[in-house]
Formats: sequence, C-alpha cells, structure tokens
Amino acid sequence: MRDTWPLLKTTDFPSVTRNSLEVLQVNLGYLCNQSCLHCHVAAGPARKELMQQENIDHILEMLAQPSVHTLDLTGGAPEMNPLFRELVIAARKLGVTVIDRCNLTILMEPGYEGTADFLAENEVQIVASLPCYMEDNVDGQRGKGVYQKSMQALQQLNRLGYGKADSKLTLTLVYNPTGAYLPPPQESLEQDYKQFLAEKFGIEFNQLFTITNMPIARFGSTLISRGEFEDYMNLLKDSFSAANMQGLMCTNQLSIDWQGYVYDCDFNQMLNMNIRHPAKKQKMHISDILKTSLHNIPISIADHCYGCTAGQGSSCGGALA
Repeated sequence: MRDTWPLLKTTDFPSVTRNSLEVLQVNLGYLCNQSCLHCHVAAGPARKELMQQENIDHILEMLAQPSVHTLDLTGGAPEMNPLFRELVIAARKLGVTVIDRCNLTILMEPGYEGTADFLAENEVQIVASLPCYMEDNVDGQRGKGVYQKSMQALQQLNRLGYGKADSKLTLTLVYNPTGAYLPPPQESLEQDYKQFLAEKFGIEFNQLFTITNMPIARFGSTLISRGEFEDYMNLLKDSFSAANMQGLMCTNQLSIDWQGYVYDCDFNQMLNMNIRHPAKKQKMHISDILKTSLHNIPISIADHCYGCTAGQGSSCGGALA
C-alpha cells in the first residue's frame, strides 16, 4: 500500500485548538468482516489488532468525567472485539450515549446473530455504512453480496424499532463517494435514500450523514496508483470553506486507537499523528489523559484536513454546513 504521508505533511491548513472534551471515539481494533476500498483504517478479516481489557478500563475512567457525554465505537467492525458488549453495558450504566459505527453485514455473520437485539436492549445509537442506495455501487466498493446483506440487516433493525419516528432507537446511514469526488448535498441525498429504500425494501431510518473520503490509507494509496492524488487534493483545497472551521470534530473529540494512544481524530490516528504531552513532548496514552488537560492545546494538522472543510464539510457527524 502506497504511503500518502510524504504528500500530506507540508500544509498551509489554518491552525486549530482543542476545546473541552465531550466525545470519546474509540477504535476497538482493525478486525473486520469486510475490506472496503474507501476504508481509512485498512481494516479486514486478516487484521489481528484488538483493544485489550486494560485500555477498556481506562476508557471507563474517562467516561466518568462530567464533560464526556458520548462514546463513539469504531473499528474495523467494533462488534468483533470480544470486549465490545462489556464496554457498552458499562458505558450505558454511566449514563453515556453509545454510538456503534456498524457496517450492517456483521449483524448477518454467524456468531453475531444476537448483536442487533443487544444493541436495541441497550439503546445504542447505530451509525451504519451504506455508501449508496444502488446495489452495483455498494457491491463495487464493498464486495459482492454486501448490498443484499445490508438490506436484510436494515430490515431486522427496523423490526426492533430502529429508525422509527416514535422510537428512541436511532438509525443513521452514512454515504461516502465511490470515487475521487465530493459528496452531493446531504439534505437532498437523504431524501433520495429515504424514498428509494422505503419504496423498494420498506426500510426506514432517521438521518443520513455524508462523509468525504480522506486521501489516506487504502483510498489514498488507490489515488496514487491511479495518478489521481494531486487532482483530488486540488479539489479538496479549491472547495475549502472557512465556515466549516467552527464545526470541526477534532475540537471536542478525542480519538483512541486499539493500543490506547490518543489522537485529535481517527484520520490523524491512521497517519500516526499522535497527540504529544504538553510538557513531556512524548506521545500520549489514554492513561496520561486522565492526569492532563488538553484544553486549548494545538491540534495536529496536515493537508488531509482539507477533507473536513471541503464543500459542505465533513465529520463523523456528517456535513458541517
């Protein structure tokens, strides 16, 4: 896989500083039942990295802090970590909102059939990847048969109450482009998704997030191989909107990798752009965060940050504008 870091590290992106910590985004490991082209963590079935108990315990200590109200679980497929359920149950007992970034097909895998019921019982919010509402586009990006399994998983979630207007069980779908272009307007695309999925499959969901593909990891490597990297970076920079600077997720969110090291966002995580200790200047672990405030320290930036400010903007919570 081609390394994009040498092409990203020199940047003129505006400086950003951290605010109070509110969201803890935790990568439970790179093990996944899929290997998607756009995946910025290069997850897959052969990956062995999984978060262990010691760091799970540190995360629960962090969640006990008054300012932290949300635990956002990612992977890989976070559900494949054997400690996933333990962490979810403990976080919910603390009154923390839990988000599961689910690829949908994991709910159909042997051994994970009860996962959807578990998520519903614990009122976990689901943010589910569905890069398009058309079958050919989804299977082209994620693998043959993924689309049909995803539809089955969404129907199962609907039966449990997810995505229903009168339910506490929130179901959000996530669109990302299948190529080197920006997402279309989030609001209009959401209406297209809702109409198509309702008419063809009877599927309901609450909202759609559009997320820009980052020029890093597997997607960045593909851009280099196709000779499209420079053009894509120019697109991101030419589409920069200063208004999106106010909503950047890195200002109030902390990203934690499977080993417990901390980053400003999960994209920085994939580029090994660790948060450095304000005094010791060494890379910080979650155990250090329990003793050190990160408020007002500078956020690590590089050219990939233009992916969050292009067009409508992009974050783990969808478009910014």
